[in-house]
Amino acid sequence: MKAKSMIKILAVTYGLIGILPIFVSDSSIMMRILTMILIWSVVASCWDLIMGYAGIFSFGQVAFYVIGAYSSAILSVSWNVPPIIAVFMAGIITAIIGVLVGLPCLKLAGPYIALVTFAFQLALEPFLKGPLGKAIGSGGSRGIISVPPIEIFGYSFSSSELVPFFYLALVMTLICSAIIVVILKSHWGTAFLALKDSEDFAASLGVSAFKYKLLVFGITSFITGLFGGLYVHYVGILSTRMLSMEVFTVLLIMIVVGGIGQYPGVVLGAVITVTANELLRPMGIYRLLIMGGMVVLIVLLLPDGVTGLIRKFSFSRWTNKENRSIETH
Repeated sequence: MKAKSMIKILAVTYGLIGILPIFVSDSSIMMRILTMILIWSVVASCWDLIMGYAGIFSFGQVAFYVIGAYSSAILSVSWNVPPIIAVFMAGIITAIIGVLVGLPCLKLAGPYIALVTFAFQLALEPFLKGPLGKAIGSGGSRGIISVPPIEIFGYSFSSSELVPFFYLALVMTLICSAIIVVILKSHWGTAFLALKDSEDFAASLGVSAFKYKLLVFGITSFITGLFGGLYVHYVGILSTRMLSMEVFTVLLIMIVVGGIGQYPGVVLGAVITVTANELLRPMGIYRLLIMGGMVVLIVLLLPDGVTGLIRKFSFSRWTNKENRSIETH
């Protein structure tokens, strides 16, 4: 997709989301949905960047999100670091860990990378609950409570101040989305696609798999950790429940619904998935069953997600316009 098309879709989507608080600011449920759409759209976009564009089947995205959340919470609670600084430090810490996880993946391919990264995610929960986790301030099984809100120039941003936090999240989302677009349309994005299509051919052109794979691990981990830190200062509490399969599944659904490697389709996928997930919450255990059925239908009917549908509609409209022009002449 061209950069102009990406920017147009992002501008329309985030523009509409940005004005909705004017009408729904009195509804805590709607404000929560809008805020989580912003947070999850960026986290899912990072996963789409590493998997859909770089072709690295990393299944550790939720782990990096949780590492960012715990890093920011520990820094602000145990070390008294101002939350706004703790969030950015959490991004850096997560990026370093992402690169360290990426190093052994350089010698692997396909499903083996998925297994290593997923094993890393599975190992994170017992680590946080165990003695080593408690030693660094994770709170063990109890987690971390009373995480302080972000404060900027005396203004507090938390779940008790829904509208201000929403616009803080919106600003960060717009910045990170712009970074992702720049990456995709730069020589980095071209290198990612080359490695995805044929690593041997890309190497013959001078594209270093070592350099670019570590680069994509570092960038996506940093942004994901950043938004993990943002999230924990929003909710104010933290536990290892964030590592549940439900979170992993919902995040994966966003990418499938939007279309893997079809950025910014994943943003539209986040809008649809987060909204559906919250509205179906009263259904209890049937919620994930319904969403799973929705994914099956999309995979069968729309293999490229909603982005494929939009592209198909646009192409059809353009073709009809061309035909009418020819008939007129």
